[in-house]
Amino acid sequence: MTDPTDSESEPTPDHLLHTGAENPVDPEDLVMASGRTPTPELVEKARKDLEEQGAAAVERLLP
Repeated sequence: MTDPTDSESEPTPDHLLHTGAENPVDPEDLVMASGRTPTPELVEKARKDLEEQGAAAVERLLP
């Protein structure tokens, strides 16, 4: 018996995440790094976090 999987509950694949080492981190990247689906509200919060905290906003999620 197989259970249907909910794509919302699966972790974001590594190839979709960025640490900022190669490229600047977008707010959408920061939301996905937290394991959430980007919504306008979460993207705006992530944009503010990046403005206020810079790279530390990413480092707290991906040490």
